[in-house]
Amino acid sequence: MVGPGRRLSALLIDWLLAMGVSSLVVGQSENPFEGQVGTFTLVIWYLVGVACVWAFSFTPGQFIVGTRVARIDGPHRVGFRRALGRQSLLAFVVPATISDQDGRGMHDRATGTAILRAR
Repeated sequence: MVGPGRRLSALLIDWLLAMGVSSLVVGQSENPFEGQVGTFTLVIWYLVGVACVWAFSFTPGQFIVGTRVARIDGPHRVGFRRALGRQSLLAFVVPATISDQDGRGMHDRATGTAILRAR
């Protein structure tokens, strides 16, 4: 299991990457903390999170910090429905801040996943 430091670092990296891409789409003239850049950042972060966890079992930020998302019921891939549900709950922030005795966030517990060290 992975501690909160690596999870938060991966989330921060993913968010900054999404903010960079959304700034390129919207333009540099706008303040990155308001308006369209914020909306595009959330949409890009959401779509990248679903697609990457579904296809590779990790997001770019998780890859950089050396973690991955795994199913707890077997060695199978996470799958689209679990990745979609996990990212949807993660977008609400609150489920990720509440963890159980194993250190898994409530979004991971609800979708039957866990974040593990990849290296």
